[in-house]
Amino acid sequence: MTPVELSRTVLRAVRRAVDDGELSVAVPARAVVTPPGPGGRGDYATNIALQLARPAGRPSLQVAEILRPHLSRTDGVAAVEITGPGFLNIHLDRAAVTALVRRIQGNEGGPDTTSALPYGHSDTLAGRVVRLRIPYDIRAEVVADALVRIIASQGGRVEVDHVSGPLLKLGADDRSRATPLGAPETALTSTPTSETPIDLRPVPAPEDPTPLGPDALRWALLHPAAHDRPRVTADLLVQRASNPLFRVRYAHARARALTRNAAGLGFTSDVTTPDVTAPDVATPLVSALTEYPSVLARAATHRAPDRLARHLVVLADALLAFQPTVLPRGDEKPSAAHRARLALAEAAGTVLAGGLSLLGIDAPEYL
Repeated sequence: MTPVELSRTVLRAVRRAVDDGELSVAVPARAVVTPPGPGGRGDYATNIALQLARPAGRPSLQVAEILRPHLSRTDGVAAVEITGPGFLNIHLDRAAVTALVRRIQGNEGGPDTTSALPYGHSDTLAGRVVRLRIPYDIRAEVVADALVRIIASQGGRVEVDHVSGPLLKLGADDRSRATPLGAPETALTSTPTSETPIDLRPVPAPEDPTPLGPDALRWALLHPAAHDRPRVTADLLVQRASNPLFRVRYAHARARALTRNAAGLGFTSDVTTPDVTAPDVATPLVSALTEYPSVLARAATHRAPDRLARHLVVLADALLAFQPTVLPRGDEKPSAAHRARLALAEAAGTVLAGGLSLLGIDAPEYL
């Protein structure tokens, strides 16, 4: 369950309380759901009870007590605790995490079946042919190349045409269709095929990026938003934490290393174990994995590969924070929890590799 889905769940709980006559308030348009702060517990927390206390004319703790049973009865929610002045702390059902890892590893229906599509891929753009018009510019070429794969991951197909001269010299009719790369108002939908060309005009690189090599070049041109000028610097070649490309590729390599090191200790992953997310540091990782399909879909529909690149950084950082909990320490023996955590780390490595592949960037086993 993603934070967005959980926000909707919280609003449905409020609506049920209102319908049952337990609260007399207007159901708000949104509910903020975040990882719990200091003193909080569980996977997520919401301050909706504090938000509704004044309009309901009740103490926030009382509002929280009214909402708790409605939230607790929701599929995917294991328990709800109240902390502080009325924060609702939500514990997710661990079976949902097991199902998530199964989907990522292609065993959605069990160990003897395989999902038809890789995790995050869909057929929402099936039958859609997207015509992209780009200038003869290296950044536009790289963005279009990434979009061919990203849109294909959602079932669509891309045709790329080149135009001579700057796109700003198009005719009046063409200018009305020319929109910045990633503009939400022109997002693709699953409507019937449209042959109207879409002009992509990302801000060009300030200098020749080819000395960076193929992987760093692509990252330099794809990671910034289309309206931002890329930074073509040697920092992308340095193996340090300040380099986001290094963190993403290193996180993937660490996931592969965890599998090798676990084999050396005599155990393998086991997704059937319920204790997948025992450590609190697993929550950001589970959240990033859960959000990946929607991020990939938005990258396709808004023609914005930068969204995918930035989410891979979020996922990598979550995996790097989680990975110290995977292997036994000292004289500790491998347990069911270690096998489950290894399954989660392997799933994250699979998603990182898939995301990098869509961007046209290598995901090394060793780094």
